[in-house]
Amino acid sequence: MEPLAHDVLQAVTKPARYTGHEWNSSEKRPGEAECSFALSMPDVYEVGMSNLGLKILYEILNRREDTAAERVYAPWVDMEAEMRGRGLPLFSLESRTPIRDFDFLGFSLQYEMIYTNVLNMLDLAGIPVWAAERGGDVPFVVGGGPCVYNVEPVADFFDLFVVGEGEEVLGEIVALFVTWKREGRPGGRKEFLRRAAGISGIYVPSLYAPRYEGNGDFRGMERLDEAAPAVVYKRVVRDMDAAETMEKPVVPYTGIVHDRIMLELFRGCSRGCRFCQAGMAYRPVRERSPEKLRVLARNMVDATGYDEMSLTSLSSADYSCLDGLVDNLMMDFAGEEVSFSLPSLRIDSFSIGLADRMQQIRKSGLTFAPEAGTQRMRDVINKGVTEENLLDAVSAAFRKGWKSVKLYFMLGLPTETDEDIIGIAKLAKKVVDCYQQITGRRGVKVTISVSCFVPKAFTPFQWAAQDSLAEFERKQKLLKEHIHDRAIQFNYHDARVSRLEGVLARGDRRLSQVIYEAWRRGARFDGWTDQFHEEYWLDAFDALGVCREDYNERQRARDEKFPWEHTSPGVARAFLWTEWERAARGELTSDCRRGRCTGCAVCPTLDVRVVDGGIKS
Repeated sequence: MEPLAHDVLQAVTKPARYTGHEWNSSEKRPGEAECSFALSMPDVYEVGMSNLGLKILYEILNRREDTAAERVYAPWVDMEAEMRGRGLPLFSLESRTPIRDFDFLGFSLQYEMIYTNVLNMLDLAGIPVWAAERGGDVPFVVGGGPCVYNVEPVADFFDLFVVGEGEEVLGEIVALFVTWKREGRPGGRKEFLRRAAGISGIYVPSLYAPRYEGNGDFRGMERLDEAAPAVVYKRVVRDMDAAETMEKPVVPYTGIVHDRIMLELFRGCSRGCRFCQAGMAYRPVRERSPEKLRVLARNMVDATGYDEMSLTSLSSADYSCLDGLVDNLMMDFAGEEVSFSLPSLRIDSFSIGLADRMQQIRKSGLTFAPEAGTQRMRDVINKGVTEENLLDAVSAAFRKGWKSVKLYFMLGLPTETDEDIIGIAKLAKKVVDCYQQITGRRGVKVTISVSCFVPKAFTPFQWAAQDSLAEFERKQKLLKEHIHDRAIQFNYHDARVSRLEGVLARGDRRLSQVIYEAWRRGARFDGWTDQFHEEYWLDAFDALGVCREDYNERQRARDEKFPWEHTSPGVARAFLWTEWERAARGELTSDCRRGRCTGCAVCPTLDVRVVDGGIKS
């Protein structure tokens, strides 16, 4: 494919999104390899380039002699208009090869609001949107990422899904494809998918069919082929030190959301927050050794020139060797002006001394996630932190010179009352007062960011009803009315988007027609405030006679069958129900990482174990 014409680049915002050829990008070409893979997060370049999982898979695939991997992201609306107007197909960044010419197109599904972007990119690539309509001349469309724990709403658009962690399984898919290709592609597309279903962690939707009662209730998933396993369990990397990972990240020419090195300390979380799908689905905790992390950090700084590094994980402050690791990293990079940061911190594991050492070069604000405004509500969600923990943490920070704090909360959690909502405002005011008491002056900035609770599959709250739009908006107004101090800034999410996310998060295959109809009417970039058009979705639901409220406003019965349970992260349904009951009673469940087993069943089901600071169980 020819280079992009200058008049195309001059007609769009941020043309560097489409030029490619960044530092450390692959120079392998699809036509030179036995297998070609286009990797995508279906969002704009700045967001997609910030995705750690895709960075890792891109590098791993390109280390294979038989494989060439390139990247593609969703063109922004101005670029889409240029492409459609000029008849330009969707192309890869590295070689500008049409995506239709690849063997695989892999999408990382990070959140439900990018589903219409998937359809839009398939259409721009000239690939049939519906999997059943694809012949042998188009790529296999693969899905992965957090949304795989209920992909039924988009199952009919994908050929296969990778359930769980992809570092090992992607190589198995490539090896299977190369063998099938060398054999002359026997049995065509369907035969390859049948073979792929035999790989642990691979879900092929076309080998299953949902069944419904006469009243429309979901009855279960029927296997259509003996090649389809009854339950597809997630793939899990057992040894993080031994696993292949990223060492030479691609360096963008334009700013991206996370424009820094991401050093992944460990995977999994055992805190057991009952709203958190990642905490349940990514179990168990598996740490990297400090020695391995130091090597990776050195390699990535040398390969990129970045002077900022984020120590990432679901709960980074819980890394067992964090203090020593930070001291060693600062020693390793002394004189190189490399700064280190942690994402959102847990209040009860916060160390002001550690934070102070980490921010010697660049001092930013601190971020904590209490999630709820009252202790009762924090116990319901099993957060396991107290108001005293928060005030102790911010007091220590204020004494060290910090004067900016961001706090994350949720509205609409199960059993929530108005008192719990008002408690958010009261807690924020206590933080402001704490600053004044310590410093004797005003000047602190406390930002509270409040999201709308969305029940997710494979969490104890998968049985919960979601608040109505009117109730969310009432609660947002109530909270705003109780914030009186100008030092407190209140940010909140669009409840309309959260409500739609709630429908898609626990939906079934009947929603595929709704997603298609919304896209056909113009829906895309639904996670972007300025691009979200609720009317496209409302019209689509109405046109197809699908009741939105049945998916998100209805509390599920204990024994109700769910459309996502033929795929599994290994967490037992009985454990989730027990946690749902404990939530109703406001009872806490302990962290199993260094205490007793709580019976979630992940370790025995997946034959994996906790790896924690040299203590292996």
